[in-house]
Amino acid sequence: MAEAQNTRVQEQDIHQLLQVRRDKLAALQEAGRDPFRITRYEVTHHSSQIKENFEELEGKTVRVAGRIMSKRIMGKASFCNVQDMPGNIQVYVARDCVGEEPYADFKKYDVGDIVGIEGEVFKTRTGEISVHASQILLLCKSLQILPEKFHGLTNTDIRYRQRYTDLIMNQEVKDTFIKRSKIISAIRRYLEGEGFLEVETPMLVANAGGAAARPFETHYNALDEDVKLRISLELYLKRLIVGGLERVFEIGRVFRNEGLDTRHNPEFTLMELYQAYTDYYGMMELTENMFRYVAQEVCGTTLIPYGEEMIDLGKPFARLTMVDAVKQYTGVDFDRIPDTAAAKKIADEKGIHYEPRHQKGDILNLFFEEYVEEHLIQPTFLMDHPVEVSPLTKRKPDNPDYVERFELFIYGREMCNAYSELNDPVDQRERFKAQEAALAAGDEEANTTDEDFMNALEIGMPPTGGIGYGIDRLVMLLTNSPAIRDVLLFPTMRTVD
Repeated sequence: MAEAQNTRVQEQDIHQLLQVRRDKLAALQEAGRDPFRITRYEVTHHSSQIKENFEELEGKTVRVAGRIMSKRIMGKASFCNVQDMPGNIQVYVARDCVGEEPYADFKKYDVGDIVGIEGEVFKTRTGEISVHASQILLLCKSLQILPEKFHGLTNTDIRYRQRYTDLIMNQEVKDTFIKRSKIISAIRRYLEGEGFLEVETPMLVANAGGAAARPFETHYNALDEDVKLRISLELYLKRLIVGGLERVFEIGRVFRNEGLDTRHNPEFTLMELYQAYTDYYGMMELTENMFRYVAQEVCGTTLIPYGEEMIDLGKPFARLTMVDAVKQYTGVDFDRIPDTAAAKKIADEKGIHYEPRHQKGDILNLFFEEYVEEHLIQPTFLMDHPVEVSPLTKRKPDNPDYVERFELFIYGREMCNAYSELNDPVDQRERFKAQEAALAAGDEEANTTDEDFMNALEIGMPPTGGIGYGIDRLVMLLTNSPAIRDVLLFPTMRTVD
């Protein structure tokens, strides 16, 4: 009862404080000083520039702008802390410098208001680099109360739903997304230096292929056709390889109708690239070099702390076949298992759940996911997957039950997926038929035949290496973020009433 009463009192207090802010705005508007009528403020410096170049700027006039994060009113002179994009800076506001009326207005400003400050750069007696204001202008009146005013922004759900507030209150969150932008820029620089061409392909497609995932479906009214949101970038990029664009990449959103967890969001950023006249070994070399380049450019090192581990991107990445990996961690050698019936028997003994439609290769993959994946902490290329789980990949010439494919694992997580791309149209059609059979048997993630893609393959695609990278997972690694939502500005959330 007492707790409920305290909550009601607090809600009443907040309501009164919010009303005070609205009353202040109304008074400003009535006096002809509506801050929302201001359309521009010329900023000459950000906080970080002033602090980094103090010796050059000391005594000079600068113009900064940002949000008031704290205030200390002390009679004829006051201090406030103003936050801009790269950081924050202290501002000294004295009545004798800004004028009596502007100083009286400043004293009424609230934490959260956005201001423009003109003044000289100086250092206080305590050694803090500051701006001595000669002019102060209210640019935006905040009508809400920042969370830190009461309890701080600790509720994870609110942080994700109100990312704008999270960015204001938590500098490390802002730093994460600045670093995300730098990571993507570094990837582009690296690939462009390697002769790759950045392209764009459709998001709304008739056939959502290229990955094992359930698509989102919608209806295109103008054509009266059902369409899907893409789950992959693969099939259109391969069409461009057929067309003679020998090195292409795309960074874009893809959509998979799947669950939410620390590693998955139904809308995420994927990068795929394709290179003619190379294979999956060429993709390994490119991946290793690109990861090192991006880490060095963005983090200044190839030793990356993640959780309790130190990930070493500077050493050559380990290479391990799926058969050898399963043998290493379970003792089960799938090279000695003759057929699907024997594989299912071993799965029963080991407690591996499988479906009636699963073949030997599917069960090998289930063993890997259950027993191996979590152990691959340092960068490891997991190679040579079974053909049953790789419908778009070239078979190994010396062992056609397996394909030329790898996945890169770091910290027990798949970071990318690469193939020597299947360019045999006859084999590809048979793989699509197998996928359609799986779909009919209940596999909602199976592909269907894409006839236009088949036509492109029949025209002829050169030997090609291709790879898909989960950009969000790379950002998680390089920012030491535990969950994918921490690196998505606006993650998918359940709608609240």
